[in-house]
Amino acid sequence: MSARSSAARLPHEPGVYRFRDRRGQILYLGRATDLRSRVQSYWGDLRDRRHLTRMVARIARIEAVACDSVHEAAWLERNLLEAGLPPWNRTHGVETSIYIVVDPRPRTAGVRTSHVARFDGVVGFGPYLGGTRARQAISGLHRAFPLSYTRDRLTGAERDIAASRGIGPRSRERLAAAVIAALDGTDAGAVREELTAARDRAAAALNFELAARIQEELAAFAWVTSVQRVTVEGGGDQDVCGWADGLAVTFAIRGGRLIGWEQRECGRSAVARGSAGTPPEWAEFARRNAELAAALIRG
Repeated sequence: MSARSSAARLPHEPGVYRFRDRRGQILYLGRATDLRSRVQSYWGDLRDRRHLTRMVARIARIEAVACDSVHEAAWLERNLLEAGLPPWNRTHGVETSIYIVVDPRPRTAGVRTSHVARFDGVVGFGPYLGGTRARQAISGLHRAFPLSYTRDRLTGAERDIAASRGIGPRSRERLAAAVIAALDGTDAGAVREELTAARDRAAAALNFELAARIQEELAAFAWVTSVQRVTVEGGGDQDVCGWADGLAVTFAIRGGRLIGWEQRECGRSAVARGSAGTPPEWAEFARRNAELAAALIRG
């Protein structure tokens, strides 16, 4: 099966893909919101990617990992490129790695970004990729649950807004808990409901600029709360293995980051130990990506 034909077997899911030449050398690694559409585009009009024309002619095999979110695909691409840059890749990635901090302390209450994972006296979440998305998500969190208006010292304008919303120091614990529940996934729906209602009110009032801004906050909040397991703060080391139709896929996780991805043809018995040692939370991920690998090679 040609590489172009195997591209049609990719799922319409987010993920990471890489191209190999006939000698098995990795030519290029990229990420996609829709794997099939993105990879098939290399055999169409390349437009601003015309410099890749010579590379496309050398593609002999496509390999791919299907991810559970675009955010997860972005992290996986970054990790793999940092581990090794293929010849046709130009950079390791441009998104900023960032954390979101929820501060419940009286003098500094609020939600903010941090570029370091130091959370003394505060609650930290992340890491996330994309400083702009993180700040938009924080804007949405503030719109839904304005924790910063419960600080001990507010400006006159802030006091007026807080009073109009019935918010004060006694609201601090409740609002901090709501923001934390939104970011840890316990109750992300509350933020989505608040922002959706605010967006619809703005649109009904013909304030389309505000409605668009809130829609961006909704998208950013979805980004930071989507499934993302390939980069975990404080994570450990482990190998994740899946097998399907005579083909094994192994992922190397070091320090909480998935940094290696290999696949090889072998019998099930050859990876029995690796499969048995795969943590339950990774088993489905490994299985479906082994099935994808087999589909791309076997046809």
